[in-house]
Amino acid sequence: MRREKPRPEPADPLAGAAADPSGLLDLLGVAAVLLEADGKIDMWSPQAEELFGYTRGEAVGQYAAPLLLHPEHQNAAVTLFADVMETGRRWAGAFPVRHKDGSTRMIEFRNVRLTDNLGDHYALGLAVDRVALRQMERKLALSNRLVSQAPIGLAVMDTELRYLAVNPALAAMHGVTEADHVGRGFREVLSDPAFEDAENLMRRVLETGTPVVEQQVVGRTPADREQDHAWAVSVYRLEDHRGRVLGIANVVIDVTDRYRAARKADQAQRRLRLIADGSARIGTTLEVERTARELADVLVPGLADMVTVDLLDSVLQTGRTALGDGPALFRVVAVKTAYPTDAGRAMVPPGRLTTYHADHPASHCIRSRRPLLITHLSGGDHSRIAADSEAAALFARAGVHTDMTVPLIAREKILGVMGLARARNPLPFDEDDLTLACELASSAALSIDNAVLHQHIRSAVETLQRSLLPQPPPRRPGLEVAVRYRPAQARDEVGGDWYDVIPLDGDRTALAVGDVMGSGIQAATAMGRLRTATATLADLDLDPARILTHLDKTTRELDPYIATCVYAVYDPHRARLHVASAGHLPPALVRTGEQPRLLDLPTGTPLGVGGVPFESTTVELKPGDRLVLYTDGLVETRDDPIDERLEALLRLLAPPDRSAEETCDRLLRLLRHPADHDDVALLIACAQPLAPA
Repeated sequence: MRREKPRPEPADPLAGAAADPSGLLDLLGVAAVLLEADGKIDMWSPQAEELFGYTRGEAVGQYAAPLLLHPEHQNAAVTLFADVMETGRRWAGAFPVRHKDGSTRMIEFRNVRLTDNLGDHYALGLAVDRVALRQMERKLALSNRLVSQAPIGLAVMDTELRYLAVNPALAAMHGVTEADHVGRGFREVLSDPAFEDAENLMRRVLETGTPVVEQQVVGRTPADREQDHAWAVSVYRLEDHRGRVLGIANVVIDVTDRYRAARKADQAQRRLRLIADGSARIGTTLEVERTARELADVLVPGLADMVTVDLLDSVLQTGRTALGDGPALFRVVAVKTAYPTDAGRAMVPPGRLTTYHADHPASHCIRSRRPLLITHLSGGDHSRIAADSEAAALFARAGVHTDMTVPLIAREKILGVMGLARARNPLPFDEDDLTLACELASSAALSIDNAVLHQHIRSAVETLQRSLLPQPPPRRPGLEVAVRYRPAQARDEVGGDWYDVIPLDGDRTALAVGDVMGSGIQAATAMGRLRTATATLADLDLDPARILTHLDKTTRELDPYIATCVYAVYDPHRARLHVASAGHLPPALVRTGEQPRLLDLPTGTPLGVGGVPFESTTVELKPGDRLVLYTDGLVETRDDPIDERLEALLRLLAPPDRSAEETCDRLLRLLRHPADHDDVALLIACAQPLAPA
C-alpha cells in the first residue's frame, strides 16, 4: 500500500488579506443589500450602487420592492421575501430589476435570513448581474472542459513547483493519477535525471517571467520506464491582477512520434555518411591487413564500440575457401576498440591463428553464410561470443550487451567474418544496424578479395622474377661481384628489373643490368626472354653495341614492351671494360683516391624503339676499381630531382672501404624507401688481381 505524501499546510487565511485580495468577486461585482424584517433597506454596498444605480443615501431607509421592482413584480417579490423571513429557507434565482436609469436588468439573487443576538431577523441579499454571471460561468465551463478533455497536458504549479492541478492527459503521460500529483513537487513525480533541466527551466520562468515555448524534453516517466518519450513543454508564469506571482502553468504536448521519426531520419543520414565514408576509406591499397584495418576504422566508433576482422587462413594461404570437418582456422587481421576497455584483452590479437567453438557467432556465420544478431547479452550469454571462459568474464566486466557477426563474402566465396559489439553505447544493435553492417561488409569483402588475389599474383610474379635471375652469381676471375634484387613494396606489381653475370672465353665476364617498363607477369616474362637472348648473344663474342642492336630487335618483337639496359664486357688480363647503354641510367665508377663519378656514355635509345645505332665505350678498370650498375628504382623518387638523387648515390659510394656486399646493403638501406613503388636490380663489380696461373 502506497504511503500518502503529506500535503503542504494552508497558509494563514488572514495573511495579506488587506494587501492581496482576490479579484474574482470584483470581476463579478457582487452587491450586498441588508433588509429589515419589514423589507426596508438597512445597508447598501458600493457594488449595489454600481449594480442598481442608486446611491447609499437614495437607497437606505427605502422599501426595496417599490424602489427596485416594477409594479407587476412587486407582489411576487414580497411573497418570496416573507417566506424567507418566516421559514429561514434561502432563496436563489433571477429576478427582473428596475435600474435607476429606467432600464430593466435580470439580476441573480441569493437571499438568506440573518438573526442578530436579540433574535431579530434580517434578510441578506447578494446580487450580481445575470449577464456577467453567465459569461463567467461559460468561461469556467469552457476552461474546465478544455482542461479535462484536452489531449495536451496541462498543469498549474505553485511557486515551489508543487502541483496544484493537472488534467487527465498529463496524468496519463506521467503515469500518476491526478490526485497523486496534487501537493507533490515536480521532481517527486518525475524523478528521471533527464527532467533536471526541465526543473531549472521552470525556475527561470518563475524568476524572470519570460515564457518558454515548446522546449523539447526527453525522458522516461512511470507510464513507460523502458523507452524514451519526448514532449514539447511550454511554461508561463501566473500572476494575479495586482502582479503577485502565483506559480506557473505548464502546457505539455506529446511529440514522441515526431521525435522518433527525427531520430530515424538522423540515423538514416548517419548510415549514409558511414557508407560514403566506407566507400572512400576502405580499399585504398591492395594490402589485406591494411584493408581490414580501414574497415575497422570506419566501423569504430561510427557503428560499434569494438570490432574484430577474422579471415580464413586457407584464403590467405591459397586464395580459396577450404572448410574441413573440424573447426575453421582463422587469422585475426584487425582489432579496434573505441576506448580502453577490458574487452580489448578478451579479443584475439591481430596476426594470431585461432579457432572458435561450435556455438561461437563466427562459426555460425562460416557455416550458414548468414549474419547473426544478438540484441541482448546477459548472465552466461557472454560465453557464447567469447573464445574461452576468461574472455567471457572480461566481456561481462566491460559491459558488452549486444553483438553481431557478419560474414565477409565476395564473388560467392566466404573469406571470413567481422564481429561488432557495444558496451558504452547503451543502444542495442537493431535490424537497421545489421543491414548497414552487411552493406559495409560486402564492399569491404570485395576489396579484401582483390587484395588477396593481388597478394598471390604478386607472390607468383616475384617467384618467377627471382627464378629468372642467376642465384647466386658465378664466381669470375679478376672480379668480386655482389648483386641484389628488391621487388616493389607498394601496391604496384613486381616489375621487370634484372641483372646478369655471364662467363665468356679468356676469363672475360659480361655484366648486364636492365629494366623492362611495366609490371606483372607479362613484364617478368619479357624480362626472362631478354635475359635469355642476352646470354645467347654473349656467346657470339660481339661488341656490346652489337649486342644491344640485336636485343633491340628482340624487344620490338615483344610489343608493346620497351626496356633499358647497360651491357658491359670486362677483360681482367687487359683491365679493360667495354660498355654500351640503351637509354639506361649511367653506371658509377669508383676508384681509390678519386671521387666516385658517373660514366659519360652515349645514352642511346631504349630497346624496342629502333632506328638509332648504339655506341660502345672503353673504360680502364684496374684492380680495386668498382663498377656500380643499377636500375632506376634505386635512385628515382616521385618528389626529388634525378640529379640530386644521383649525387646522393655518389656520396654514398665514397669512401670505397666497404666490401661489395656491404655496399649493396648500404645503398638499399639509405636510398630506397620501404614503400617504394618500383623494384630494384643492383650489381657491383669490384676488379681484383688475377690469381697466378
